[in-house]
Amino acid sequence: MTTALPPGDVPDPALQKATRLGMVIDQDKCIGCWTCAVACKQQNDVGIGLYWLRVLTIGGDNIDVPAGTYPDLTLSYQSTNCFHCDNPPCVKACPTQATYKMDNGIVNVNYDRCIGCRYCMVACPYNNRVFNWRAPVQDPAPDVAAVGDVAPRPKGVVEKCTFCVQRVQDGLEPRCVVACPTGARSFGDLDDPDSAVSKLLRERPSYVVFPERGTEPSVHYLYRTGPSAEGGGSL
Repeated sequence: MTTALPPGDVPDPALQKATRLGMVIDQDKCIGCWTCAVACKQQNDVGIGLYWLRVLTIGGDNIDVPAGTYPDLTLSYQSTNCFHCDNPPCVKACPTQATYKMDNGIVNVNYDRCIGCRYCMVACPYNNRVFNWRAPVQDPAPDVAAVGDVAPRPKGVVEKCTFCVQRVQDGLEPRCVVACPTGARSFGDLDDPDSAVSKLLRERPSYVVFPERGTEPSVHYLYRTGPSAEGGGSL
């Protein structure tokens, strides 16, 4: 599958040779702008009402509501998408092998095999999958010349983040990584000690969500620093 190359896209052959692709998100840099989520929807033709990537609020009880009493308020964000676990429970739960793990570590979905049973959604402890209850609607219609040529999924299947597998196969980073205006997202081979993600994980304290579940997520978060330096890790 080919992908149009907007300005700024530079192929990296290392991504095509990776054995465990992963992502590192710098919580100090995330400003909760949702650019990553919008870019994901555009790149992957995600229908209205569905999100493969969400931005959660860490603060008050509701989205975009801070914790505390004015003027002592704290508010931060944590984006979440499929964590492409090294030990993915969704793969084990799928009765048709529609969900499978690729050699590069990406957990992908064969939509022709998906029967819509949603066992994978139950098995995922992170709530990072969505179900197509209706035929997907795009408004405005996707511009294939500007984004990837990913076909919309049909009604009755489960879909999720694929780390923009079609881009990775071309040696390109996921669209959310390229689109982030603050450079909060890094992508690369966790098995390569010289990759950008491996270096970040050596240099900065980090965490994964629900490590006690034994899923071994491939998405890591760098701890916040400064006045609102809280860990997160709870969805």
